[in-house]
Amino acid sequence: MLEKRDFYINGAWVAPAKANDFPVIDPSTEEQCAVISLGDQADTDAAVSAARAAFDSWSQTSREERMALIKKLAEVYDSRQEEMAQAMSMEMGAPINLSRAQQVGAGSWHIGGFLKAFENFSFERDFTATEKTLLEPIGVCALITPWNWPMNQIILKAIPAIATGCTVVLKPSEVAPLSGHLFAEFMHEAGFPAGVFNMLNGDGPGVGSQLSSHPDVDMVSFTGSTRAGIAISKAAADTLKRVSLELGGKGANIIFEDADPKAAKAGAIRCFRNSGQSCNAPTRMLVHKSRYDEAVEMAADVANNTHVGPASEEGKHIGPVVSEVQFNKIQGLIEKGMSEARLVAGGLGRPDGLNRGYYVKPTVFADVTNDMTIAQEEIFGPVLSIIPFESEEEAVQIANDTPYGLTNYVQTEDDDKRRRVARRLRSGMVETNGQGFAQGSPFGGYKQSGNGREGGVYGLEEFLEVKAVSGWAAE
Repeated sequence: MLEKRDFYINGAWVAPAKANDFPVIDPSTEEQCAVISLGDQADTDAAVSAARAAFDSWSQTSREERMALIKKLAEVYDSRQEEMAQAMSMEMGAPINLSRAQQVGAGSWHIGGFLKAFENFSFERDFTATEKTLLEPIGVCALITPWNWPMNQIILKAIPAIATGCTVVLKPSEVAPLSGHLFAEFMHEAGFPAGVFNMLNGDGPGVGSQLSSHPDVDMVSFTGSTRAGIAISKAAADTLKRVSLELGGKGANIIFEDADPKAAKAGAIRCFRNSGQSCNAPTRMLVHKSRYDEAVEMAADVANNTHVGPASEEGKHIGPVVSEVQFNKIQGLIEKGMSEARLVAGGLGRPDGLNRGYYVKPTVFADVTNDMTIAQEEIFGPVLSIIPFESEEEAVQIANDTPYGLTNYVQTEDDDKRRRVARRLRSGMVETNGQGFAQGSPFGGYKQSGNGREGGVYGLEEFLEVKAVSGWAAE
């Protein structure tokens, strides 16, 4: 069993102020695989103090100095990819092939995107002939990250914050903390100055709340549930710090009558990826009535033929969900769905042959209406709801009838319709016809899906203050 009790504060690994052991559970086996310590106020204060002390000097370093260290980090990250893949696979249940290709790959992708954006990013902009607008680092940033895409989220926050001259305190999810611990090792190996990057473990009510309300923290960047995002916003209000939130989603995948014949199959596969534990998953499939029966059959076939197995198993499959809490929540919502709609695949309990581990059957519900619980709540598991529609207007209305607004999807060969519908959808992202987003594209949502943007230039700007200076140059 791994012992990872120490925190990374002020350039060194330090023991917690007081013992507070917390077990890390391998969701594939339900066995303890590691132990960490949850931090206390004294640990939070030490990490914030280190970041505060380092800010003045770090914020004045040159673009070239910061870029050189980030490039070194990228080298370290690439050289230790297998360690990171194994850590994420064990802690949160991502199948090892998915962990290597997509969980680790997301980190490399975003580091590259930030380096490209940073290279030509302007921190000084001429407003008039004599007035200059300066973009300056906001200060000490608390980064609170989730368990479902660990490296994706840590790098989307830590790299732009540090690149722009901020100093940071990272609190990774206590449910899946091993990847965050390993990332701190990478930062140390890359040679960042003491205090620029700090990492401590803790839960939301403890370290999370302490960071959110800390008077010496200038900004909180949080990814997680909408419920937790609301709590963080309230905790941060007394100090009026900036809060950037990337929260839940209930994405609509609109399949029009002229969509690609395999659109429903692709949508179901996308919904079940990462065991459904993605905030941008297309969990509501809206299908034109002329294609509805075909789509239901196709999605059910995908569910019935999706292999579920341990994270350590090679090959193409989905793993367990992350924890017992998550498993029980999903089971409760599947049970609710069975009382609301027509179950066409999956259902309650573990898949056949799996009697231990947090494994969920890929599940499909048909004849769903948008007022049902399964159409409104973020399930965060491999559960798809299929809803029929008759007109473009009805499809847009159903898609927008949700408290969330992260990612929606449009499938049609009619380019005018595709663009028209994309403009009307109330979400931060609209993916059309399966075309993925470019490196550096802004990631974020509307409504209860959050209020910030991550990735590329937009991600850099999140961590900057704007200062106007008159009389910069003579008339």
